[in-house]
Amino acid sequence: MITVPFIPPGATLGVMGGGQLARMFVHAAQQMGYATAVLDADPDSPAGQIAHHHIRADYLDSQGLAQLADLSAAVTTEFENVPARALALLAERRPVAPAAAAVAVCQDRAAEKAHFARSGVPCAPHAVIATADELAAVDDGLLPGILKTARLGYDGKGQVRVATRAQLLDAWAQLGSVVCVLEKMLPLAHEISVIVARASNGEVVNLPVQQNLHRDGILAVTVVPAPDVSADIAARAVASARQIAGTLDYVGVLCVEFFVLTDGALVANEMAPRPHNSGHYSIDACDLSQFDLQVRAMTGAPLVAPRLHSPCVMLNLLGDLWPAQGEPDWAAVLALPGVHLHLYGKAQARPGRKMGHLTVTAASASEADRSARAAAASLGLAAW
Repeated sequence: MITVPFIPPGATLGVMGGGQLARMFVHAAQQMGYATAVLDADPDSPAGQIAHHHIRADYLDSQGLAQLADLSAAVTTEFENVPARALALLAERRPVAPAAAAVAVCQDRAAEKAHFARSGVPCAPHAVIATADELAAVDDGLLPGILKTARLGYDGKGQVRVATRAQLLDAWAQLGSVVCVLEKMLPLAHEISVIVARASNGEVVNLPVQQNLHRDGILAVTVVPAPDVSADIAARAVASARQIAGTLDYVGVLCVEFFVLTDGALVANEMAPRPHNSGHYSIDACDLSQFDLQVRAMTGAPLVAPRLHSPCVMLNLLGDLWPAQGEPDWAAVLALPGVHLHLYGKAQARPGRKMGHLTVTAASASEADRSARAAAASLGLAAW
């Protein structure tokens, strides 16, 4: 990574990818006085709609990358599946955070597990399966488990639960016989995540620990403060996330997801080299959001520890909520106290597609929970 002095407001910041994460990054950058440039082939991408510059090109298009480098004082990414090679090419001309090498680790589950081990952070027992021989040699102790493609999996995609060897064989074939990681299923009490921001000088800050509920592999609910997480577990999770970022020599915003087991053990699940769905609440409930931290980290601005000023509940809004014609009843939801609606500018609602999120803030955790449950009932979302 090219190191530069603080990049002051007025400069242009570039982002690879034009989805909702880039859109919220663009909002944060523009609020701080930066111009923005988005590279995304979709002419109607959520971030492209609001950025100062929208470069309509594929991630590895040489002319598009050159244009982004010409415009930008520094570049970040909104999505871990942006090719690491594209980030490496950009880094020949501009500071890029996170670096291509760090993103490459996060793009490969096998490399990710190896990095957890190097960092001294426990993860689930697992095996990497690249060949039929390795498939046949899998330890019976890893069953039942979850077979996951090593690359290009997110939001429950590229994952199959398996209980027997026969199911494992079928699942590997179903996933295309590509390199996979088989993870042993563990007795889970809770799922949590920690978002850290790390500067090039090694300075690190973090958001509070988030407690998450997933449905069908997609985040559904995030609650902060985490209601079922002890101070000891929270401290261990933050320390582990900081250690993972430090060992990776990471610059930028990093989310690490953890499993809390029924015996109180903590294991790392996966990490994302970017702001994360579970951190969206920080826009409304913290004095610095994860996107503010993303801007600060990539520009060399001071990192200040975010402060949670309001207990909150965040609900993901998927395309399943949209009726065949029209919109959900937003008026009924907005009549509830403490509701903050965020829609991502996506024209077409599809089942499982992230269309927006709802953050409910209040003076107390119980009040936030009460309003969030009322909002969920109004929208037809399942309770938690």
